[in-house]
Amino acid sequence: MDEGREGRTLEARDRAFARLLLATTLRRLGQIDAIVGRCLERPLPDKATVVQDGLRLAAAQLLFMDTPAHAAVNSAVALVRAQGWEGLAGLTNAVLRRIARDGRIWLTELDTARVNTPDWLWNSWLAAYGEERVRAIAASHLVEPPLDLSVKSDPAIWAERLGGEVMPSGTIRRPTGGAIEDLPGYAEGGWWVQDLAASLPAKLLGAVAGKRVVDLCAAPGGKTAQLAASGAEVIAVDRSDRRMAQLKKNFARLGLEAETVVAEAESWTPPGPVDAVLVDAPCSATGTIRRHPDAMRLKRAEDIALFTATQDRVLAAALAMLRPGGVLVYAVCSLQPEEGPERIGALLYNRAPVRRVPIKADEIGGMEELINSDGDLRTFPFQLAEQGGMDAFFAARLEKL
Repeated sequence: MDEGREGRTLEARDRAFARLLLATTLRRLGQIDAIVGRCLERPLPDKATVVQDGLRLAAAQLLFMDTPAHAAVNSAVALVRAQGWEGLAGLTNAVLRRIARDGRIWLTELDTARVNTPDWLWNSWLAAYGEERVRAIAASHLVEPPLDLSVKSDPAIWAERLGGEVMPSGTIRRPTGGAIEDLPGYAEGGWWVQDLAASLPAKLLGAVAGKRVVDLCAAPGGKTAQLAASGAEVIAVDRSDRRMAQLKKNFARLGLEAETVVAEAESWTPPGPVDAVLVDAPCSATGTIRRHPDAMRLKRAEDIALFTATQDRVLAAALAMLRPGGVLVYAVCSLQPEEGPERIGALLYNRAPVRRVPIKADEIGGMEELINSDGDLRTFPFQLAEQGGMDAFFAARLEKL
């Protein structure tokens, strides 16, 4: 979620509250809409989106955030009036006062996991993973994730400085809270923000020191930083000028170097064959819902076919860049099987000149439970739950024949 220019002008405390309110509303939107709907005799007018959103935000505070009822109700009514919906101010007041009185009782009647998950996602995950795992996935989306940091060196020292713990992958995990820029080591470039699961695909390329490595769809550059810090000669490719500018800014802070190219991954070619390619392909991002709950509401089932077509083109381009014997790692931050194992399955079915190289547990910190029956990486948000979970990623490693 982007706070926008207005969000950046808020005081730190207000900004933190606004972010928590938005995240809570999006995580719990199914429950919130069910409770609000129970209080309405007829639907709101189609144009009254500001009233609907005001009710949602206030309901989130009343049901899940322990905001005093008078504060949540009064702010919503003031918002509705300020936006020109004076005629619905009384309705807003009545609905919210009823929710304040009865809403938490009504919550107990709802299937939390099911109601907060859009139908198309629920049905897709049910078919792929079964109900027990789907419910565990949905439950993980309701929990605010911790802050994960990748370090250039000395994880134990940085964990002590940052008040965190070293995870099996070498990631430093600490509680969220406060400005990132104020944490020890930010200004000196000791670390960068990167979810534990997101740090795993780059590790699958093995020892990359001195090797020519292309990072496709590279921005914002967490995986690029891993490769550069490991001594690789990296070419980072991304289609977005804005995102590449952010990557360069991050690299300047980190004191790392990489060649950067703004281009379409599926059409750009390097000067000559390279040793390895990391493809962090464009995808639905359904694996990052716990960090970005808006993704669950922005994507649609019909988007998946568009993503898979792009993924196939990027994979083909990546293979063409590799020297014989070179290694390709394909990764997506998605729970959708169409975007992960099915893309690798299609590539092999069509007899591309590659072979799958199974991942070993010692390459990912001994976390054998993250490797599926094909030898690919498949993480779920409920894994390592007692320590805060992780994003959902799929990654496969291929060798060019």
